[in-house]
Amino acid sequence: MTTEPGAKDPEARGARLTPVLLILTAVSGLIDAISYLGLGRVFTANMTGNVVVLGFAAAGTPGFSAGHSATSLALFLAGAATGGRVARRVGDGSRRTRARITFAVEAALLAGASAVAFVTAEHGRVRIYAVIALTAYAMGLRNAVVQKLAVPGLTTTTVLTMTLTGLASESSVGGGPGGHTVRRTAAVIAMFAGAVLGAALVLRHDLALPLLLAAATSGVLALLASGRE
Repeated sequence: MTTEPGAKDPEARGARLTPVLLILTAVSGLIDAISYLGLGRVFTANMTGNVVVLGFAAAGTPGFSAGHSATSLALFLAGAATGGRVARRVGDGSRRTRARITFAVEAALLAGASAVAFVTAEHGRVRIYAVIALTAYAMGLRNAVVQKLAVPGLTTTTVLTMTLTGLASESSVGGGPGGHTVRRTAAVIAMFAGAVLGAALVLRHDLALPLLLAAATSGVLALLASGRE
């Protein structure tokens, strides 16, 4: 996308993507705290952990549900497929448009999950599956688009395995140049902080409030995100 000489680049309007994605990483930690602690040992953002949990359930380990984990995995993949289409078709190459639309949809899905958690408090099975489906779909959608945004050091906001690998392998100790160390370290801290906050809120306020906080955060970022790194 080009701009006229002397015109302001529309991609530059708003908050840079780096802090936006770091905040969304914290939201992922919050979502996984909600899902693991409040929905029966299932992850809806971290699919690496979820596949492992599915394996535990398949082996008959007490306390784990194959239905919960399979639902989460299926809806995450559905969300990621949708996100792939969004990234290819929306915005005519504008990172800002792709980001804002994606984060707005995520906010709507998480707000829906919060509403479901509030109104179905007495219907455990319905509540669990509905919240799993909505949050997993939202995380898959966002993760697919974040990959296409291709911000170095922040190509995912839901898992940290490759982030930690890059942090160590590209450090001076690992014989590397130390590239993106600050971003990767910030992502780890953000995920940890989100998990702490999510756990505290679930333990004290059940599911609706932390889900509403996650939705509000994503909604604010949908209004603020630019296309700049």
